[in-house]
Amino acid sequence: MQKILVVDDAELNRELLREMLSADYAIETAADGLEAISILETRHAELAALLLDLQMPRADGFRVIDEMKRRGWMERLPVLVISGDQGAGVENRCLSLGVSDFIHKPFDASIVRNRVNNAVELFVSRNQLAQTVELQAARLKRQSEIIQQQAEKLRRNRYFDELMLEYRAVMMELEIRLKVLNAVFSAKYQRNPFEAIKSRLKSAASIFQKLERKGLEPTVENIRQQLSDVAGLRVICSFPDDIYRVADLLTHQDDIVVLREKDYIKNPKPNGYRSLHLILHVPVFLPDEKKLVKAEVQFRTIAMDFWASLEHKLKYKKNLDNPDEIGQLLKKCARSIEDLDYQMQEIRNRIDSAESSRREDEAVAL
Repeated sequence: MQKILVVDDAELNRELLREMLSADYAIETAADGLEAISILETRHAELAALLLDLQMPRADGFRVIDEMKRRGWMERLPVLVISGDQGAGVENRCLSLGVSDFIHKPFDASIVRNRVNNAVELFVSRNQLAQTVELQAARLKRQSEIIQQQAEKLRRNRYFDELMLEYRAVMMELEIRLKVLNAVFSAKYQRNPFEAIKSRLKSAASIFQKLERKGLEPTVENIRQQLSDVAGLRVICSFPDDIYRVADLLTHQDDIVVLREKDYIKNPKPNGYRSLHLILHVPVFLPDEKKLVKAEVQFRTIAMDFWASLEHKLKYKKNLDNPDEIGQLLKKCARSIEDLDYQMQEIRNRIDSAESSRREDEAVAL
């Protein structure tokens, strides 16, 4: 049975409260603030609530509250003030000090029981939640420590360093090939098919986490065989048809092998995400050998990349009252961006057509 400490210098009040609450709680009593502090020093962790009178000899209720705050006891123990004062001033002062509730004199048995039960249940739930959060935080901290330890083990592995060098090399190789295509396209059509290239090499910690999610040991061989996105490039194109044009030019090079293609432009993800993903085997020429190394290349328009970047930031805002509504708004934005992409492409096509007609007319005139 949960214990409650009743602190009041009037014995009649102590006995009335004992009679009202003894069916649900084991009642302990104290006749003044000093006696209450003495009990709290040794048994505060055993108590479910404290019912506290304010006006008492030797030490009043405010002194007890001050002592509880100083020692941190009010963090886990609800305090309900017993008072015959009906004024708002005292009640506001107590509430500002962290008191949970008030029980006014003369006592009404049903109100007393309900207020005590509510305060106890609230603090039990709060304390359980705090313990759950502490346990989760401890688990996350331990997981983070394990990830960092395993990542450090990977980094100290000479073969891991060599593999990372291969992935850096494949990113440089792809970037050079794409820049060559861009230059040739620019010379032929007087415009660039893409605006930027972004490259990314997964960290040792990210590699370990991905292997762990797949239930795989953190070995160099598993990284090489089972992971496809350790080396990644993102190609930001101007228009949707440029994506397919550049991707086609790249993948038709006779020494590049397409392992997998995911077209999220023609088949967007449920959240509205759009991009073309290619997993490639690309030859890398090392000092003593040629190796085929995996890399992921993502193709997006400027608008697709804008949407994906902001959606990535927004999805980490967890404490939302209306996540479904936010998700629908993001999908609506994705559809609007898709429309914008094709409208801009149509404008470019009209300009190109007009330029072509003008050049033909000039050629005829000559």
